Amino acid sequence: MGVIKLNHEAVTSQLKKVSNAKGAVSFSALSASDIGKNTLDITQKWQQQEQEIQQLMTEYIQMLTKSIEDTQANVDLLKQQDEAMARS
Repeated sequence: MGVIKLNHEAVTSQLKKVSNAKGAVSFSALSASDIGKNTLDITQKWQQQEQEIQQLMTEYIQMLTKSIEDTQANVDLLKQQDEAMARS
């Protein structure tokens, strides 16, 4: 049977890096002053797409946050199980 080794510190360090990088992801919506009085159909479609992208980015960041939390919880659990087996 093979042995799988978990380097808890290394995994936790990488998860922290991902979490920090996630904080740098942003997508700011344009204000009305950015567009001016442009009322072309393409401008309205563009604004709608910008709003949809903003929503997708928000949802992505929420899912990424949950994924990081779940992964950290699983890594912590594996470490606890390893320690419990080592004490046995």
